[in-house]
Amino acid sequence: MIKNFLIEHGEYHDDKCFKDLTTLKMGGHIAHFVLPNSVDDLKAIIAFLKSNKINFKVLGNGSNLVCGESDYNGVVISLKRLNDYEIHNDEVYVQAGVMAPALANILAKQGLSCLEFASGIPGTIGGLIYMNAGAYKSSMADIIKEVLVLKDDELIWLNNDELNFSYRHSIFHDHPRWVVVAAKLSLIKKSPEIIQDLMADRLRRRKETQPLEKASAGSCFRNPENDFAWKLIDAIGYRGFSINDVSVSDKHSNFIVNNGDGKAQDYLSIAYQIQDKVKEKYNIKLVMEVEKFNC
Repeated sequence: MIKNFLIEHGEYHDDKCFKDLTTLKMGGHIAHFVLPNSVDDLKAIIAFLKSNKINFKVLGNGSNLVCGESDYNGVVISLKRLNDYEIHNDEVYVQAGVMAPALANILAKQGLSCLEFASGIPGTIGGLIYMNAGAYKSSMADIIKEVLVLKDDELIWLNNDELNFSYRHSIFHDHPRWVVVAAKLSLIKKSPEIIQDLMADRLRRRKETQPLEKASAGSCFRNPENDFAWKLIDAIGYRGFSINDVSVSDKHSNFIVNNGDGKAQDYLSIAYQIQDKVKEKYNIKLVMEVEKFNC
């Protein structure tokens, strides 16, 4: 029943694993995986799953997820096919499945600025909104005008001031069943050359300072107020620390990387040790930035 319904509304697979769908390359088998063909298909799928009390998880690029190795007997919905965008002067309508770096490059060529900070974040627009992702003292909250949300089986637009944005937080953390479908972004016109030069410089810096060659979920911890997580991790001596095939990066100690066959239990064991030792030594509670799922 589930499979037949999903096939009617999108591209269906029953052979996917979280290991294949996340940048950390960890996680077990997924019973049902579907990419809805349209917003209407997404609405129909979620309504069907809710009415039949079937567990589901909405996925962007999986760049901020730590997934356990046990099988997931539910439905994973990827928004990658919701990838339309429209540029109207200095405003952009963009669906949730568009990759942020791709959009940043498109906008740069059009001379539209303010998304440069996201050019090196390997996530979808929907995922970046969910996390209020940011870099270089900028974040999604700075450029969001409105977000189209699938809420209680209805599509509604929420204004920026209704989204409860704060550091790496949005209203969607408090309402995990709400789904980001699209957004309107407000941008600023600038010289394409200036924008592209800035993005190239930041990419160079990321390559120099972050372990982009290794599988990871990005920064493991949020930066505490007036401090940096990596400095605290260095101070407790955990740079390079390993458990089995998972380790704290030698290049950037706020990245915990998968060296090939890493498991979520080892990732989380390292993260919890770091939290405990930083709390013990500095009385600072490091908050995990990554999302745990099926762990």
